[in-house]
Amino acid sequence: KLAKKVGGTKKFNFDAIKALQPDLIIGNKEENYEEGINQLKQDYPVWMSDIITLEDALQMILKIGGFIGASSNANRMVEAIRESTKDLAALSNKPAVKTAAYLIWKKPYMVAGKDTFIDEMLKLCSIKNIYSEQERYPETDIESLQAIKPDVIMLSSEPYPFKQTHIDEFQALLPESQVILVDAMYFSWYGSRLLGTGDYLRSLKQTLNINA
Repeated sequence: KLAKKVGGTKKFNFDAIKALQPDLIIGNKEENYEEGINQLKQDYPVWMSDIITLEDALQMILKIGGFIGASSNANRMVEAIRESTKDLAALSNKPAVKTAAYLIWKKPYMVAGKDTFIDEMLKLCSIKNIYSEQERYPETDIESLQAIKPDVIMLSSEPYPFKQTHIDEFQALLPESQVILVDAMYFSWYGSRLLGTGDYLRSLKQTLNINA
């Protein structure tokens, strides 16, 4: 069946949800708003995911597979993801080769910090997130980046749609850093898209000349 739109992550269409009478609602702690989720819990079973690590994401896939009677498919997917990322995971606890800032927003500039899935994906690339000791999504500015001089400035494709013009702007302001666009799908989406994450991150490491 085709999916029916029931609002956005921060604004639910409760009438549309009621009309569907769902057997289960799956939410996400980071993406959905607590007040709306609590309202849904009054009428329906709600399961919330809270994803920080790759293992968290794999366990989520297994859980949802069990909920919907697709455990075999979920197991196959998880095994495929484990296989495609095992070489990267083996290096994730070793010293990083390069430093980076991962920007997700403009006006104000915001970056990925600690306890984020993005931070975990950077570790798989042998990259040290220079904001990994700060809050989850701290604000920053050009002056701070110029002072820190990260090896790499990563401009994410979402939620802010950074483009080539932004690369040019940052490169002029931070000539000692390598400025690149990155596909947020492989850093932020922790479902079936993870099947392509291993190949994407290995290709990114080649672009950044990271041999570890």
